[in-house]
Amino acid sequence: MKIVYMGTPEFAVPSLQILHENGVNIVGVITAPDKPKGRGKKLQGTPVKEYAESVGLNILQPTNLKDPNFVEELKSLQADLQIVVAFRMLPEVVWDMPKLGTFNLHGSLLPQYRGAAPINWAIINGEKETGATTFFLRHQIDTGNIIDQIKEPIGEEDTVGDVYTRLMHNGAKLVLDTVRKIESGDYILTEQDESLAIKEAPKIHKDTCRIDWSQDSETIRNFVRGLSPYPAAWTRWNDKGFKIFQVKHSQRSMTTNQVGEYDTDNKSYFSVKTGNGVLDILDLQVEGKKRMSIEDLLRGYKFEA
Repeated sequence: MKIVYMGTPEFAVPSLQILHENGVNIVGVITAPDKPKGRGKKLQGTPVKEYAESVGLNILQPTNLKDPNFVEELKSLQADLQIVVAFRMLPEVVWDMPKLGTFNLHGSLLPQYRGAAPINWAIINGEKETGATTFFLRHQIDTGNIIDQIKEPIGEEDTVGDVYTRLMHNGAKLVLDTVRKIESGDYILTEQDESLAIKEAPKIHKDTCRIDWSQDSETIRNFVRGLSPYPAAWTRWNDKGFKIFQVKHSQRSMTTNQVGEYDTDNKSYFSVKTGNGVLDILDLQVEGKKRMSIEDLLRGYKFEA
């Protein structure tokens, strides 16, 4: 079975690696064009390209997926199946090309958390469980028939970084299992249940990440976890921006009723008033400085009284 693999970031590397190391016939790897990075703006390939190059796989880097030349080049590979992991949206001329179809790995238990940021939103919403789904692509995004799923627990202190790492590797095993099932024909497709109250996972923007201190403490704690370490929840104090990476419920009481007000001894603790209590800030980054614990920050940075 000839396979074309499509992916770009770090999340897509373990899936490509597990397929290659298990002898899957990958006839082409599609990834984003090189981009200038660093101070010198030197062109750098994507993580998927770097891995594909290291094992000698055939790489294509189209700027336009509808470009007739690219479409013809893709056709010439005569793939039986295409796999998409963390790539951009595909035009129908691309996803409908292989005789066995194109399947996608999505970081949620579909139909829940369709969209660009499923792991973030599951944690932000306080879920105790998420997972990964392989499904065949069709016109509407993340709505195709489900091939297989795995579940992944979300721990009380897990951040999006923790769950992302686990799903990156466990999802890779699911991709290999899915390929084997398609190869053997031993699978049953499941239609997504549109009657469920489906939670969405839209793309996260900077404004999405601003902390609303009027919310209750647990909602804010989940919000911080769901955005840590990237893109990070943020707030402003004393006309400076702060990224917040870790908080905990505080045993301290504060006399103020003004949400977002802080209390600190400028030595060891920094507490903030929320809609229904107090949170201690444990790990943060003030603009222009590196990320550090609150104790380390307070050694060199003093908050106004």
